[in-house]
Amino acid sequence: MDLALNDKTALVTGGTGGIGLEIARALSREGAAVTITGRSSRTIDAAIADIRASGGPPVTGIAADVATAEGAAIVTAALSRVDILVNNLGIYESKAFGDISDADWANLFEVNVMSGVRLARAYLPAMLERNWGRIIFISSESALAIPHDMIHYATTKTAQLSIARGLSQLTRGTGVTVNSVLPGPTRSDGVVEFLRSQAADPAAPIEQIEAEFFRDARPSSIIQRMIEAKEIGDLVAYIASPRASATNGAAIRAEGGLVNTIA
Repeated sequence: MDLALNDKTALVTGGTGGIGLEIARALSREGAAVTITGRSSRTIDAAIADIRASGGPPVTGIAADVATAEGAAIVTAALSRVDILVNNLGIYESKAFGDISDADWANLFEVNVMSGVRLARAYLPAMLERNWGRIIFISSESALAIPHDMIHYATTKTAQLSIARGLSQLTRGTGVTVNSVLPGPTRSDGVVEFLRSQAADPAAPIEQIEAEFFRDARPSSIIQRMIEAKEIGDLVAYIASPRASATNGAAIRAEGGLVNTIA
């Protein structure tokens, strides 16, 4: 299927690894002119080389910390037009509720919530003027199935759903859409290390650690496996395309059936 992205520009925050890298790869493969952000030129260069090595078209990068107002300003100054904004930047941690400090709460909100708010505020008006655009927030299944040891993270992910739904109301009658995508546990180097840190035997084979994780921590998962980042990248490319013009204000679940509700 041709997703008709050849004339579109895309910005993917946190695009140097994991889900963000695969979203950038998928959008680039479909013809969009993609820019990724990362905090260092080194990680950006490595991500660009990775995409080129897989046969993908070249992408560009901007070194900036978009979790800060200053970093967001660097991005918007360097990239005046964005047709597709993917707010993927995010961090997580496991911490008992009583141990989550005010600074922890503030940090997760700056990174996971305000980074997307600032960029959406910058790029949405021009999208509305052009009568076409896509804003996509990469949320999480934790927005709906709240882990007891990641309450602050889950709260930021629920906030993203509210922001996306609220912004979608501003697009009424236009060709602009705002949606969120809710991945489940998705394989990346960081997630693998996180699972090891939580495992009964951190030195066990990763297959054993993953099986333990789904048995003990995510038993409601239907697929009972890690999601591959490419699976999320392909979904986001579709949501970003003109093919998905009827999908607006939606929270699209790609969590392997982990959330045990039908709504």
